[in-house]
Amino acid sequence: MSTKNNNISRRDFVSKASLALGSFMIVPRHVLGGKKADGSKYLAPSDIISLGFIGTGKQGRGLTSSFLNTNEVRIAALSEVYQAKAQLTLDRIKMQYEKNTQLGAFSEIPIYQDFRELLNRKDIDAVVIATPDHWHAAIAVRAAEAGKDIYCEKPLSLTVREGRAMVNAARKYKKVFQTGSMQRSWPEFRQTAELIRNGYIGEVKTIKVNVGTPPIVYNLAEEKIPEGLDWGKWLGPNESVVFNSELAPPISKDVFPNWRLFREFGGGMVTDWGAHMFDIVQWSLGMDDSGPVEVLAPDGKEIKFLTYKYENGITMTHEKWEWNNAIHFVGTEGEIKVQRKKIETTPTSLKDKVIGETEKHVYKSENHYKDFLDAMSNRSKPICDVEVGHRTASVCNIGNIAYRLNRSLKWNPKKEIFIDDKEANALLGRTMNKEWGIKI
Repeated sequence: MSTKNNNISRRDFVSKASLALGSFMIVPRHVLGGKKADGSKYLAPSDIISLGFIGTGKQGRGLTSSFLNTNEVRIAALSEVYQAKAQLTLDRIKMQYEKNTQLGAFSEIPIYQDFRELLNRKDIDAVVIATPDHWHAAIAVRAAEAGKDIYCEKPLSLTVREGRAMVNAARKYKKVFQTGSMQRSWPEFRQTAELIRNGYIGEVKTIKVNVGTPPIVYNLAEEKIPEGLDWGKWLGPNESVVFNSELAPPISKDVFPNWRLFREFGGGMVTDWGAHMFDIVQWSLGMDDSGPVEVLAPDGKEIKFLTYKYENGITMTHEKWEWNNAIHFVGTEGEIKVQRKKIETTPTSLKDKVIGETEKHVYKSENHYKDFLDAMSNRSKPICDVEVGHRTASVCNIGNIAYRLNRSLKWNPKKEIFIDDKEANALLGRTMNKEWGIKI
């Protein structure tokens, strides 16, 4: 945190300022810390966390607001390979400062095309990574090596081995690492997890997860690379492919880009939405350090949908049902249907059931971004630690491998390998180029 870098402590600040002004001094309230009249706290300058943002497209731009709204950070630098998107984000940050005077005065924020320059800055405590998925591991591992705490968007990794490399780096360098699966900080999903863990729907038997389709091979036509986009740096560790604006749309289109649909850059909707919904399943089942033991590819006969099997006998299917981007848990004594901002239960009384103090509770976070900052201050694991994010991404990724090979696979979640299947195991990682790749 900043207290270990360039900022002086609150005590030193007050002491030195007093000496400079003589025996009498009025110190502004915000310098001393403490609480405001409304109960919220003032933060001394030494307690403000300094963030660097890597990737400032639609998702990264939104995250700048989410973090600034905590009133506990300053944004010290941006890294972006598309100049127009960096400027759009910078304009948004300036507007945020104008609207919220508690943030203090806006000071100019440098923009780097090469994220390594941002990582070299000693005044940055943590980075927020909101690049396309194919970049996550290569940036996160370097960030940990550079001594930064990390908030990285979901899905955490493009491959299982990249995810494990991220966990290993975070642990080696003792970094706090939050995965951006913010549904864990939302009440409807916390209620779901606690109802299931306390047995309110009995023994879970089946789970349906509706999250859309797996990825396809990149197949778009070549278009002219727009001015201000460094296409080589956008591709980063990947092999070269032709540019198409579906991968990096212009700022005139306020949409989430479609790189996520293609195998080279993302995992289709299986990882894009699956990283949210499979995550809630893993959490509810208490499987954050493990996963399924088998994944069955649909065969058009007995196996109608991609099916995961857990060691305890629970089966989970990737299939469409009435709610989009949602989960349907079926137990021996009840059911839960849940999606964002909506939960329905059988019996209906479970929806508003208050879980007692002596019952099982999951980690409670009500603000995913503040939870990360608190974990940084406490040097503790946040609600969606890197291991958690990796395990969820692995569920998505092994499902995509089963789809790709069009056959069923046995998975060892402890060793993170497929059992007796060289072809499937070869797909647990990928080749990255020498300049931007990492060892996985």
